[in-house]
Amino acid sequence: MKPHTALLICNLGTPEAPTKQAVRAFLKPFLSDPRVVEVPRPLWWCILNGFILPFRPKSIAKNYQALFDQYGESPLRLYTQSQVKKLSLCLKDKGVVVDYAFTYGEPSIKSQLSKYQDLVDKIVLLPLYPQYSCATTSSIYDQVSTFQLKQRECLDIHIIKDYYRKPLYQAALANSVKQFWEKAGQGEHLVVSFHGVPERYREKGDPYYQQCLETAKALVLNLGLSSDQYTVSFQSRLGRAKWLTPYTDEIVKSLAMTNKKIIDVICPSFAVDCLETLEEIAIENKGYFTEKGGESLRLIPCLNDSDDHIQMIIDSVLPFVAKASE
Repeated sequence: MKPHTALLICNLGTPEAPTKQAVRAFLKPFLSDPRVVEVPRPLWWCILNGFILPFRPKSIAKNYQALFDQYGESPLRLYTQSQVKKLSLCLKDKGVVVDYAFTYGEPSIKSQLSKYQDLVDKIVLLPLYPQYSCATTSSIYDQVSTFQLKQRECLDIHIIKDYYRKPLYQAALANSVKQFWEKAGQGEHLVVSFHGVPERYREKGDPYYQQCLETAKALVLNLGLSSDQYTVSFQSRLGRAKWLTPYTDEIVKSLAMTNKKIIDVICPSFAVDCLETLEEIAIENKGYFTEKGGESLRLIPCLNDSDDHIQMIIDSVLPFVAKASE
């Protein structure tokens, strides 16, 4: 069957290699995006090019090297490609071709839209960000709009804005915790750690913070946890400005100092395991926890290419798939 719809699953992106040069090439467009960093452009240009890009890529590349050594590839790309394969098998009889695109890096959103514009009648983009934020999902809207502005005939494109309220997503998230606990036993405390954004984004109307709280509420309700059995926190802050609180690293330290010996951490804003989960949580924050007297911080894997996740994606996109031509 000739495909009539292209499904592009979209994520942030990853360096092509664990090298200083590749990391710098990835960071430059990412941190140059005004959606990501809302600082006056002349000031930020000086900070980015004078302080961040000359020095940060070297240390970040070392962290990526450890992941490449373990997975043989960037885990984000590896899991994304696996998602594409599984989705393709499930959707091939519905006239849907499945591929992926990155907001920063290759394959880019622009290149993928160009690739499929003459091959299909409709393109559906699913940003793999369960919760919407101006710092993530909106950049995809921007790039699609920029592409459309240059077209004589605009493409039929639909972007799925978020999916944190979808019952299948909430169930998949809870199932991932239950399955982890069935194998490893339940820790003494669950930390629900979301990627942070600057506090001023929330003050300006970004719905991300409230959507994170709603996601966590649904998760602990499905797990039957009481308020003293979990904590919601935010990770990955950058710079000196105030970000969403409480901070994950501070929560991890405080749990160890209150005699918690085994804690579990889940990161619901990440659809796929990446540097922020596999290094920042499983290594860096684990170090904070043990330094303060804790014994074991355990990362609950992201949904990645699990069957629950694949089914949730299918359920999300099917309403937007055009009927096959008769």
